[in-house]
Amino acid sequence: MRRLLTAALAAIAASAILASAAGAQPATDASELAPVDVFEVSGLLDAVMVDEISKAIDRASSGDAQALILQMNSRGAVVSRSEMAKLAERIHTADIPVAIWVGPSGSRVYGLPAQLLAVADVTGMAPGTRIGRMGTPLIVPGVDMDFGQATAELRSGTLGFQDARRLGALKLTTSDEGVPVLRNMVFALDGLTINDSVLDTVVERLDDDGTVVRDATTVRFSKLGALPRLLHTVASPPVAYLLFTIGLALLIFEFFTAGVGVAGLVGAVSAILGSYGLGALPTRGWAIALIIVAAMALAVDVQVGIPRLWTGVGLVLYTVASWMLFPAIDGATLRPSWITLITGIGGMALAFIVGMPSMVRTRFATPTIGREWMVGQMATTTEALNPEGIVRLGDATWRARTNRATPIEAGAPARVVAIDGFTLEVEPEQGAARDYRERRPKGSDSES
Repeated sequence: MRRLLTAALAAIAASAILASAAGAQPATDASELAPVDVFEVSGLLDAVMVDEISKAIDRASSGDAQALILQMNSRGAVVSRSEMAKLAERIHTADIPVAIWVGPSGSRVYGLPAQLLAVADVTGMAPGTRIGRMGTPLIVPGVDMDFGQATAELRSGTLGFQDARRLGALKLTTSDEGVPVLRNMVFALDGLTINDSVLDTVVERLDDDGTVVRDATTVRFSKLGALPRLLHTVASPPVAYLLFTIGLALLIFEFFTAGVGVAGLVGAVSAILGSYGLGALPTRGWAIALIIVAAMALAVDVQVGIPRLWTGVGLVLYTVASWMLFPAIDGATLRPSWITLITGIGGMALAFIVGMPSMVRTRFATPTIGREWMVGQMATTTEALNPEGIVRLGDATWRARTNRATPIEAGAPARVVAIDGFTLEVEPEQGAARDYRERRPKGSDSES
């Protein structure tokens, strides 16, 4: 044991002497090494994510980092090919080495994001990950995007770690286990020469019992901020689709409750966020218009309180629009999963077949069994009737309609003269217009 310890100490001393002779000061602790920045890239590459990757490169360059690792898990890009080409050129010409790690296990990098592996200085994969479906043409024509023997396979198919390593698709020589965690990726960078600079990310030291311990340099993690993360999340197909659907349903619900409340506010926010997400994604404009038409068709039967023909028409239109909303881009489908589609279509069906009709019947129904007693009663208008609006009679709120010739102001009394379904026919307490019930036979002496 003493001989081993003596030999190890002698080797360390010799290394220190050689480093001093070369004019360098060897680091004795990992904290003395320049840090390595890590930026998480997850989800579709939209305008927000592309911009944040460029900012991460700028931060790493100005923050004295010796390298930047992009932790990537992306199944496609929704920005134009020209924007992706600019991003690839930005990575290729960065002032510091940029590495891409496909991880953790289960991650996928497909489509145009997979082409970024060719312009990165170092690439590695965790076990259980896959890359491929890069498509053609390549986004950076002037750069040699060579993936070895896997080039042809990666353009239309996918490869796991073992096959990608065997066919020379990766720029990092690793063991058969790959790069399972990010710490191993930092270890793998140590000693690599990139652009005439040698990466120094690991320090070896002897433990108290003589064991050699490898310490990695400081790793600085970063990811999207609160607002960019919200916008990035909203710009995903399932979230944008569901938010837009929920927003339309809640706005219709609020319209038939005759007021502005929490449902209307939540519906407006959901509709705005859903519209932003659909605007950031490649969508079919006619499918969005079809969803709006479907919502209008569903609303027709809500006002009568009974699901009928228009409810069926609306659900058929909504189903077709949901299925055709997102096109495929660069071989990657953006259509939401079956669970998302079933949630959206099933939710609309339950809302407009069961929920809203029941709400309308309850909202505008009297708490008593008979309603004939209300004829002749005095109600109070809660909003102006010109000719329709809302009145309160007892403890119930009703939709009401008056003659166009005699509008009633808000807060004024109104007499109930008839009941038409869930709508009360009312007239002002004084000055009501004459109608056919008050007309006298022609030729009467009292007729003016």
